[in-house]
Order: sequence, then structure tokens, then C-alpha cells
Amino acid sequence: MIAAPMSGAGKTTVAIGLMALLTRKGYRVQPFKCGPDYIDTKFHEAVCHRPSVNLDLFMASREHVRDIYGRYSADADVCVVEGMMGLYDGYRLSEGSPADIAQTLGIPVVLVVDGSHTGFSIAPLLYGFKNFSDKIRIAGVIYNKVASERHATMLYEAAKEVGLECLGCLPRQKDVANGERYLGLDFSRKIDAERVADIIEENVEWERLLEGTGGVGVPPAPRLQGNITIADEKNAMRTGAGRTPTPPATPPATSPAQPEAGGKQKRIMIARNSESFSFLYQEHIDILKSKGEVEFFDPEKDVELPSDTAMLYLPGGYPEKHLAALQKAERCRRSIREYAERGGKIMAECGGMMYLCRSIIDDDGEAEMCGVLPYSITARKADRKLSLGYRRVVIDGKEYRGHEFHYTQFLPPLPPSAATVYDARNNEVASPVIRQGNVLASYTHLYWG
Repeated sequence: MIAAPMSGAGKTTVAIGLMALLTRKGYRVQPFKCGPDYIDTKFHEAVCHRPSVNLDLFMASREHVRDIYGRYSADADVCVVEGMMGLYDGYRLSEGSPADIAQTLGIPVVLVVDGSHTGFSIAPLLYGFKNFSDKIRIAGVIYNKVASERHATMLYEAAKEVGLECLGCLPRQKDVANGERYLGLDFSRKIDAERVADIIEENVEWERLLEGTGGVGVPPAPRLQGNITIADEKNAMRTGAGRTPTPPATPPATSPAQPEAGGKQKRIMIARNSESFSFLYQEHIDILKSKGEVEFFDPEKDVELPSDTAMLYLPGGYPEKHLAALQKAERCRRSIREYAERGGKIMAECGGMMYLCRSIIDDDGEAEMCGVLPYSITARKADRKLSLGYRRVVIDGKEYRGHEFHYTQFLPPLPPSAATVYDARNNEVASPVIRQGNVLASYTHLYWG
């Protein structure tokens, strides 16, 4: 696991650079991301050429997290798990934190530390992280934003003083880290993964890192599941390794679902493109593929839903950034509205819900959307308000869990809610869940795993 004492230390840069470097060296690298983040996983997939999978202990059980870690890593040589926020930052104290996930999976932690504006005084901080819990193994430290060789020597001595191995010092770089938008990374810009990989190779003892975290060095050796070497397929079967991870899908594409006995596969349509509808968990795609024939489509293209659609899934994204294209695709919007009116099943989350509404208003005016839901959304700068956090959604006596983050809002009054919504600390949240016919829509991204 690549983690850090706090946000902003550079763990995403290090994680992506390490993934890119190891992939370039011929390793099969399976990426993972702690927490509900959709955006870092896109960079992971781009450099590893396989889907990155979210690990979250608020939205899912420990058994599920262990299961998906085993399934997706079954044919990998190396697993790289990118942490979130600080190592011990959880939804309640350290519950659900990267440290909690590392302990659940039994994997070591490499700590990325911002070395700027400090020298030997970093030693007490490292000592604290090393000794805070005997259930977490800190395998080493990588310093980021190091100013000079003299500075690197001071930081190296600080790690040595507290008994931690310094695995590398990354020089200060101004143009490597990607920009930000709303929350997380801006995936509309490309990250120079190859350059970051070069920086990691030049400044990090990556072979030593593999050796110290359970790996086997170079060249690529027998496959690893977690930090257990798997000698052959029979051993893999005995360890309970699951199916081979699904290769990255490129929209538009139709999955080869297995036909049901006595009939045609149900057609499940998923909206997906680079930004407007892009917040998708790989686990959700795999679940839907087990239920029917999955087909991706882009609502910015003027295409109609197939007449035999059995379910429509509209995930989140940034539709407010592409209002002109979405409004122009009138046939697509009309076919979705008519599908809903016929009783079609629709699951819509955040941006997908916004798209189902009557309109979205920004500083340039009002754009007509699908009109399935009789509400309007404001994306005007003056109306921006951050709604962020884990959510418990109780509907019909059943509890579902998910995550909410957005700046857009309903134009008042709020729609009536078909569910009671709580945050991670059991405080009720005014975040409506809309149930209209066979449409279920809300700002919350539910986790189905």
C-alpha cells in the first residue's frame, strides 16, 4: 500500500509512477484504490491496462474487501494499493482508513512523506507512524519534494534514526502533479505517467521496495496473491483465488454474457463516456454482466435506447460541463423519457440523476435535459455548495451504503424523499432519494458489492 501521513504528500504521483514503472518492466500490476474515489482509478487503469478496483470498509464488509482483492489480483505479479487522505484517517477515528484496509488484507505500507520545509524534525513524525500500531507494518518511506542532496541526507538520517528504511527521495517537481477539479484529480488532463515512472526509477530503490514488501525483485517471477507466491495454477486454486480480472472495456462495447436457460439475455444499458457519465465501479460492471447483456452508450451522441432495454444505469460524472452536447442529443433524451414512461427500470446516481431532471442551469443559461424527473438543478457558481461524505440509505426497511460528493444543488424546494439518509456518524442528512415509478435516483453513489 502506498499511503501518507496526510493528503497532498504525493501518494497518487508515487503510486501511478510505480505502477507505470513496474508495468514497463514486464510485471502484471493490479491496481487498487482505498475509498470511494472514481478518478484516481482512471489513471491506474490507463497505466496498468487493467481495471483498478475500489476497496472500502464503510460501503462493504471485510469479507467482501478480501474477496475482491483476491479475485482481481489472482493473475497479477504485483498489487499496488493507493491509500486515501492520511494513513489513519477513517470515517470514524481510524475505522475504514487505509491502515484498516492494510490490516484487513495483511499488506505492508510504504509511507510517502512530504519532505519540504523540514529536516531531521521529521523523525518524531516517522517514529509515531512506525510505532502507533503493532498491527501495521511500515516497510519503508519515500520522501517527496526534496530540495537538494544535502536535504535528502538529512531526511535519510531521520528515517534511519527511527528504524525505517528510506527507499528514495523524489526531487521537487512543478509540472508532474495533475491539476484539480472539484474533488480529486482532473481526468480531463493527461498525466505524464512515463515521465513519473522515469523519476521513480531514477530516485527510488524500486527493487528493494519489492523485496521489502513481499515481492521477488526482477525479472518477473511466479505470480503473487497478496504477498504469497503462487507457484502454479493448482496452488492458485487451493488458495481460493477467484476469476481472472475483467480486461478494461472500451466503450461502446457489448459484454459476452452467458445466455439464460430458455431465453434471450436481458439488455442492460450503461451510459458511459470520458466525463459526463464516468463514475463507475468495476465491480458494478461485473455484477451487471452477471445479470444480462451489458452495452455501453454515450448520451452525448444522438442515439436511442434499444427497444428491448431491460434496465438503464446512469452513473455519475460531470454532465454540467457538457450541457450543450447533452441538450443537442434530443433523440437520446426523448428515448430515455419514453422508456421511463413505459415503466422502464432506471438507476441514476448524481450526474445521472441530474440528466434525468427537467433542466440544469449554469451561468450561461438553462439547458433542457430528459424531463423524467420534474426538477431543476443549479450548477451556477453562486449556488455551489459542497455535499460530501459517506451515506447510509434506509429504504423499505433495508439499508444501503454509498458516498455523496457534489457542488450542484436542487433548485428549491427539495424533492420529497423515499428514504431516510444518514452520514457515517448516524446524523440524518437532507439528501433526497427519488422513487418515481421504476426510477430510483439520488445524489448518492450506492455501492452494490
